[in-house]
Amino acid sequence: MSTATGEDEEAIEATKAPLMDHLLELRKRLIWSILAFVGAFLVCFFFAREIFGFLTLPLAHALKGQPNDHLIATALTETFFTYMKVGMFAGLCLSFPVVAAQIWMFVAPGLYRNERKAFLPFLLATPFLFALGAAFVIYVMLPFAIHALLGFDTPGTGGRLGIQLQAKVSEYLDFVMTLIFAFGLTFQMPVLLTLLGRVGIITSAQLRQVRRYAIVGITALAAVLTPPDIFSMVSLIVPLVLLYEISIGCVWLIERGREKAPQT
Repeated sequence: MSTATGEDEEAIEATKAPLMDHLLELRKRLIWSILAFVGAFLVCFFFAREIFGFLTLPLAHALKGQPNDHLIATALTETFFTYMKVGMFAGLCLSFPVVAAQIWMFVAPGLYRNERKAFLPFLLATPFLFALGAAFVIYVMLPFAIHALLGFDTPGTGGRLGIQLQAKVSEYLDFVMTLIFAFGLTFQMPVLLTLLGRVGIITSAQLRQVRRYAIVGITALAAVLTPPDIFSMVSLIVPLVLLYEISIGCVWLIERGREKAPQT
């Protein structure tokens, strides 16, 4: 629980304002967040072709030298709207630090000093862990998943029709974006568990006790989120288990700090 000093109470009292002032402040933060997103979207849309090219690198390497080493568009506007999605997706990621900063500037005046110190690391860790999950998808999981899925292609023999991948532009982007969001969100596990430990809802001992059940849950989650091959599942299970162990350590450190606090 947070304890407030006289200085904290004075700081909170100084930030009190009528409801209209809070609404005006919220409006200001929303405007800056929207402007940041729109600006990031315009920049990312200008470079949408390059960003999409980067996202297709795993597929390009897997199809290199094959007759189907390209993507197809089956609608006149499909490529345009795909680039729009790329711009919005990349713009959201690019503008997130600004949006998070606006949220922080709106909320922070209403927090005690020790609460600000407690929550700021979580705010900084969130985009880092999301970027880590996205990088894991692009550089580790996706290349192996694509190779595994291409193994289901069937050559035509004995008068039977073969099956060869003709990847659609929009479907490939949706596939990659889904994986990035899924991995980016699941990589937030340390933030969530450490925050719960910070407010006293869970303890490191409880996390150790349910470790085996957590591993079973992580395995089930990996089976749902990843393509149907063993490597993709393992590529998500291993980092999530490691992040779970890191979460235990983070909660334990918080508990140690809480125990030492009354003695100082």
